[in-house]
Amino acid sequence: MNSVFMLGIIANRGIREKFIQFFKFHNIHVTLTVLGEGTANSAILDYLGMEATQKTLYFAFVTWDTWKLLKKDLYAQVKIDVPGRGIAFLIPLSSIGGKTRLKYLTVGQELSIEEESTLQNTDYELLITIANSGYIETIMDAARSANAPGGTVIHAKGTGAKHAKRFLGISLAEEKEMIFIVVRKQQKNGIMKAIMEQAGTQSPAGGIIFSLPVTSTAGLRMLEEDT
Repeated sequence: MNSVFMLGIIANRGIREKFIQFFKFHNIHVTLTVLGEGTANSAILDYLGMEATQKTLYFAFVTWDTWKLLKKDLYAQVKIDVPGRGIAFLIPLSSIGGKTRLKYLTVGQELSIEEESTLQNTDYELLITIANSGYIETIMDAARSANAPGGTVIHAKGTGAKHAKRFLGISLAEEKEMIFIVVRKQQKNGIMKAIMEQAGTQSPAGGIIFSLPVTSTAGLRMLEEDT
């Protein structure tokens, strides 16, 4: 199977449409955009030749083959190696809740799906649920029903709504919530199943859930008991 990753790009705010077109050129149609702000102090900014600016964080889902081509164009077209232009990084996915959701997130990219399996093996998992705006409590109630700890929420704008009808049979709004929950590996399947059943794509929440491998934790008391 062509490995799947979550792509993150941090860039100066104000060029979202350029990045959306850049993503489409590389057959990346489902993205999430989060607003942020740089934190570097003036000495570091001066050294890098940068100005203190507002930032945008883009999340997308890419195969390794897509990343190889996209990376070349990040240098050639975006000039990402120019100081202050931005950075890009990959995070391996450990699982995605359902083959149809995987196909939706990677629509347009070459992806060979043999069987549903764990992509990475770790002791902890970061569960991320992407849902329509306004359904945070619905997601968390579903997660808590499977004994999940608390979560963290950020707000985002999404693309790829026109493909949702084809793959998921639903319409998606642009405004999104991203809910982050760190859990033990043994808890992952139960929590993912609860969210998919109670707040999945067939519900008004329209939730899509996937997990990222977590190699180490600190301060997560509930997770660190008996370890």
